[in-house]
Amino acid sequence: MLRKNRLFTPGPTPLLPPAQAAMASFSLHHRTADFRTLYMRALADLKQFVGTKNDVLVLASSGTGAMEASVSNLTSPGDKVLVLTAGKFGERWRDLAQAYGCAIELVTVPYGETFRLDEIRKRLTSDVRCVYLQATESSTGARHDVQGIVKLVRANGDNTLLVVDAITGLGTTHFDIDGWGIDLIIGGSQKALMIPPGLAYLAVSERAWQRMESTQSPRYYFDLRKERKAAARGESAFTPATSLIGALSASLDYIRQLGEGDLVTGRGVLIAGAELCAEMTRAAVQALGLKLFSPSCPAAALTAISAPPGIDSGAIVKEFRESFAAVVANGQGEMKGKLFRIAHLGYYDYVDTIGIVAALEHVLAKIGGRPIQYGTGLRAAQEVYACQANRETVPAVV
Repeated sequence: MLRKNRLFTPGPTPLLPPAQAAMASFSLHHRTADFRTLYMRALADLKQFVGTKNDVLVLASSGTGAMEASVSNLTSPGDKVLVLTAGKFGERWRDLAQAYGCAIELVTVPYGETFRLDEIRKRLTSDVRCVYLQATESSTGARHDVQGIVKLVRANGDNTLLVVDAITGLGTTHFDIDGWGIDLIIGGSQKALMIPPGLAYLAVSERAWQRMESTQSPRYYFDLRKERKAAARGESAFTPATSLIGALSASLDYIRQLGEGDLVTGRGVLIAGAELCAEMTRAAVQALGLKLFSPSCPAAALTAISAPPGIDSGAIVKEFRESFAAVVANGQGEMKGKLFRIAHLGYYDYVDTIGIVAALEHVLAKIGGRPIQYGTGLRAAQEVYACQANRETVPAVV
C-alpha cells in the first residue's frame, strides 16, 4: 500500500502548497523596495487575520520568542504577575516570568481542566502588572475562557495588562481583541497559517506600548519598540526570515480566497472548519469507547484522547506512524504515555478527519485490547458532518 506522510500534530501542521511554492521561488533581498512592499502588505493582512487595529509585528522566532518578548518588554524585575497554568505551556509562562525576576502569583488547575473565574478574581489585586494565559492549552486539548478572563482583567484597571498565547488559538477560535481589550496576543506560523515554523507574530495594544516606556527588564533582539519602528517603514529590525514572509503572504492570500476575496470572512471559514473537524473527531472518539481528556472545555485546534486502560499512548502514536505514516502527538511531560493528540488546525478538512478516524479504528483493533466494530467512529463523525451540512442548507426562518 502507498504510504503518504501526513501530519496530524498541533504544530507543525500540513503545509499549504501555494506557500511551499512561494517559499521555493523566493529571491528578494530584505532591504529592497520590492520586499518592503511585500512585508507591509503581509503586516496589513495579518491585522485582518488576527482581527485588530493594533500594531502587529513579526519576529523571526518560534512562538516562544514572542512569549519571552511579552515578558521582557512588559515587566521589570520584581513586578507582580499572575500566571494561569493548566499544562506544559502555562508552565512555560511561569518559567519565563521566573527568568525575568517577576514575583509570580500562580493560579493552577490540573491538566485537562480550565480555570474558575472566581478564583482568578480573588488573585487579581491592584498590584498585578500582567496576567499571562493560553487561549488553547495544546498539551491537553483544553480551551480557556479568554473573554471571561479579559472582563476580570479590564475591571481591575489599566495598570494590569492581559497577555494571551493564542499560538494554536488564532485561526481556530474567535477573539474580539480590541473589543474585549486584550493587550498582547501571540500567534505562530506553523499552526493555522499553514507554513513552516520560524515566524512568531503578535498584536500589541496602546496600553502595552505605554508600559514598555517604563519597564526595565533587559532586551535586545526582542525589543518590540525596535520592531515597531522598523515595521513602520516596511522593514524588520534584524534580518527577517525572507522566504517565510513570502510563504506568509501566500497563506494570507489563500485565506482571503476562502472568504471569496475577504480575509476576515476567510478567517471565519478557517475557524468554522476547525470547529467542525474537532466536533467530528470528538464524536468518533466517544463512539469508539475512548475518553476525551478535556471533556468540559474542548479546543477546536486539537483533541486530546486518553489512552485505553493498560495501553501506553506511545504505542498508539507508533502504530499510526508504522501502519499509515500518520503522525499524531503523544502526551507531554507527566501526560506522556497517557494521552494522544489529533489536531484539526490549518490545512485540514473533512476528508482528513474521516481518514484519521478510519485509521484510529484500525489502530485500536490492532493494539487496543478489545474488538472494534469498524465504522462505529466513522458513522458518528459522518452524522456530525451531515447535521452541520443540513443546518447550512436549511433556509432561515424569517
